Amino acid sequence: MKKNNKILKYIWEYLALTLACFVFAIAWECFMIPNGMSAGGLMGLCTVIQYATAGVIQAQYSYVVINVLLILIAVLAMGIGFGFKTIYCIAVSSLAMQIVSGLTVMHCIPGEFFYVRETLLIPIIAGVLEAVGIGLVIRYGGSTGGTDIVALMINKYWPVSLSTAFFVLDFVVVSLLLLLPDKVFADACYGLVEIVTFMMIIDIVVGGKKSSYQLMVFSDKYDEIADHIVGKMERGVTVLKAQGWYTKRDKNVLVILINQKEFPGLSRAIKEIDPRAFMSVSPTHNVYGEGFDEIKAGIKSIKKKNGAD
Repeated sequence: MKKNNKILKYIWEYLALTLACFVFAIAWECFMIPNGMSAGGLMGLCTVIQYATAGVIQAQYSYVVINVLLILIAVLAMGIGFGFKTIYCIAVSSLAMQIVSGLTVMHCIPGEFFYVRETLLIPIIAGVLEAVGIGLVIRYGGSTGGTDIVALMINKYWPVSLSTAFFVLDFVVVSLLLLLPDKVFADACYGLVEIVTFMMIIDIVVGGKKSSYQLMVFSDKYDEIADHIVGKMERGVTVLKAQGWYTKRDKNVLVILINQKEFPGLSRAIKEIDPRAFMSVSPTHNVYGEGFDEIKAGIKSIKKKNGAD
């Protein structure tokens, strides 16, 4: 029975990931690309390449090639391990973009049902759809790769926080659009609208791309949960001594800080270990220390510190 439930769970997860990848593809191939728009992230860069080559290099193809190169570079530079779900999402997203790009009836262009006369609404709709797509991918333990990988490498080797790295990368990609001869400042503004919409909606879908969580877990199987966090997730966990005032029994409470992408996997693991566990979750937006953002003081400060040592 448990084995069947596990199989059904995996089937559901991959169905959800597949749907999310198609929603992500629709945001770009139905709304942004048919209207010559771009935004941040790797997909934004791929659209710039498509516009610059007059459509010779399609976005879905450069999306796969660049992602593969980024993963290889990251593995060599940082030893990052990427799960099968990440590779699956990259492959399905590319396939979805190829399928959706051929379905002109779904494109936001004059004469079709999804045509939007107000141009400003197009990046807003695309931002909502992209946030839903990527949010669901993250919720079910996947990743779309792209600038996430670049930001992690920047954060590892330079004194730049992840949030700053994401912002700079998105800003650079949108700015590249202005290098094309047929693009004007308004085109870059539409890209910024899409980015802002995306960041606002993804908070609702999955808690925010760069958010973290503080968890307090009450469970009689606290030791198994703690071993899972330390051994499988390679995260720290603190055990607090407490007393249930109603029962007057001593209890051990786990306090855990994890980033947003790890939360869905941990919540599933806790449910599997102890279905009766009580868990309090609080979103946190500023977590500094090992495994999270560092308290950065700039390259000069680091050099001075190394010199003093």
